[in-house]
Amino acid sequence: MNLKILAIIPARGGSKGVPRKNIRNLAGKPLIAWTIEEAKKSKYINRLVLSSDDDEIIEVAKEYGCDVPFKRPKELAQDDTPGIETVLHAIEHCPGYDFVMILQPTSPLRTVEDIDQCIEYTMRENAKLCVSVSEASQSPYWMYKREDDYLVPLIKQDKLITRRQDIPKVFILNGSIYLGDIEKIKAAKSFITNETKAYEMPISKSYDIDSLDDFIICENFIKKLP
Repeated sequence: MNLKILAIIPARGGSKGVPRKNIRNLAGKPLIAWTIEEAKKSKYINRLVLSSDDDEIIEVAKEYGCDVPFKRPKELAQDDTPGIETVLHAIEHCPGYDFVMILQPTSPLRTVEDIDQCIEYTMRENAKLCVSVSEASQSPYWMYKREDDYLVPLIKQDKLITRRQDIPKVFILNGSIYLGDIEKIKAAKSFITNETKAYEMPISKSYDIDSLDDFIICENFIKKLP
């Protein structure tokens, strides 16, 4: 491909649920290392960079061979900072690329095959935006709101679907891969528009680490790998 792809690993230091999450040990190495190592194997990524405000995270990323061309400003590393602002900041500091890919370090089960297949799928479809998804384990067709203690279907149906095999498949963003044409991202300020394609990943590779329990689950998965 003639397109140049910039991959960004966003990893701020102020994680609340699990302190120091991005560099916490997972199956023998820092959480962020799993993403760095897989991204560096990609056939298509031209440059892999870290966006972080934290000196310790920066040093760990460098140890594993990730480029750190800038330090993220503190104002872009707050709890309420929109993720897209981090992306736009990184793009501004790393010009000369056609597409940008976001690889969150909290998805350690994502492999280089997922990364490269997502890129290939996006190019094959001639898409400008693509995000990774997985099939939802719970269907909104069987979900309800409570109004005055009465059950109200979240999705109105002429006839209630009672068999699981009859329920339409629904998907959720798994947070693993975001890919977009840089000019499109600058204009839309989002990876999610009505033009966004979905790259499906299996549930078994779609864990997003947000708690200590997630660390245990992912570590067990990794230990079972051949």
